[in-house]
Amino acid sequence: MEDFNFEEIKNKALEQLRSGKSLLGKDGAFAPLLESILNAALEGEMDAHLDPDERESGNRRNGKMHKQVQTPLGEVTVSTPRDRNSTFDPQFIKKRETILADNVADRIIGLYA
Repeated sequence: MEDFNFEEIKNKALEQLRSGKSLLGKDGAFAPLLESILNAALEGEMDAHLDPDERESGNRRNGKMHKQVQTPLGEVTVSTPRDRNSTFDPQFIKKRETILADNVADRIIGLYA
């Protein structure tokens, strides 16, 4: 995953607005913002999952799985963390889920609008 650069997103959004292009879609300015938020949410879920008891039992992070997720803003790449015991079951974007519900993406973007 690339480092998130808010200034770059802001400049791209302003440029697209000036030229009359849509902010949504594959090349839109909001897709990288949504991707960053989704990945941060999954990391937060993993942090909550690996509480001290889990860590004591030897369970820890074990890489990431990447998948393409369809969103109202276009396709984004999500990196779902894995754990050694394979007990992590993400709730924000569930296993084998490849389409993000419209209302979830709208709420996330609404936080930044």
